[in-house]
Amino acid sequence: MSDEAVLKDYRKFDFSDGRWTRPVYRRGTGPAVIVIHEMPNLHPLVVRFADHVAEAGMTVFLPNLFGHPGRTPTPLYAMGQMFQGICIRREFSVWATDRSSPIIDWCRALARKAHAECGGKGVGAVGMCFTGNFALAMMTEPSVVAPVLSQPSLPLGFGNKRREAAIGVSPEEISCAKRRFADENLSMIGLRFHEDPFVKPERFETYKKTFGDRFEAIELDPKDAAPGPMAAHSVLTINLRDDDPDGPTKKTEQRVIQFFKERTGA
Repeated sequence: MSDEAVLKDYRKFDFSDGRWTRPVYRRGTGPAVIVIHEMPNLHPLVVRFADHVAEAGMTVFLPNLFGHPGRTPTPLYAMGQMFQGICIRREFSVWATDRSSPIIDWCRALARKAHAECGGKGVGAVGMCFTGNFALAMMTEPSVVAPVLSQPSLPLGFGNKRREAAIGVSPEEISCAKRRFADENLSMIGLRFHEDPFVKPERFETYKKTFGDRFEAIELDPKDAAPGPMAAHSVLTINLRDDDPDGPTKKTEQRVIQFFKERTGA
């Protein structure tokens, strides 16, 4: 079976903002939700989450930003992609405490396209891990109305207390989001497992202090996580217990999908 077989129900197209061109996979009908995959790639469990969003009555856009789409990652493959993301790729601001990644401009352009084609009240967006803070930075695009930050891991901390507490977006992006939250009665959701080494509690405290009750924090006990190759981290994918409809991780997924439906008008 080829890597992309898991994406057989999606239509693939290339999207360019004039600076970067990336493949995007699309499925469903209704208002748009952009699902930005985690490190190391657009793997089958990201696609599983996207399938659930599409089944709930929305059009899913799955951009492929790094790695091989559809491939089931191994620990060695994940390490290689992480190394590239940290040391090579210029699209990502891995260490910056006060600015977002350059590829955000491409994501905003995709949101404009998705809203123009799919309609509704606006576009939902979720970032995961390496892309976890993207949905917040995308709020400078007026069409984005439902940002979800799943295990937002940038900037990487690695013991640096300032970076562990930082949220990796610019002051201008923060001001825009706060203004829109107030003026348009919007909000955002943040997801993490307790004891996640990549998302320290200090980072969520920064979100809470910055955005107040406009930031809905969902912090889960790692004992409720599905087992994975590392400490509990990937809330909506690897560590989601899809076979336990009444469990905390599945209820979290349901909350995120309901949030998208409410905000986009699905």
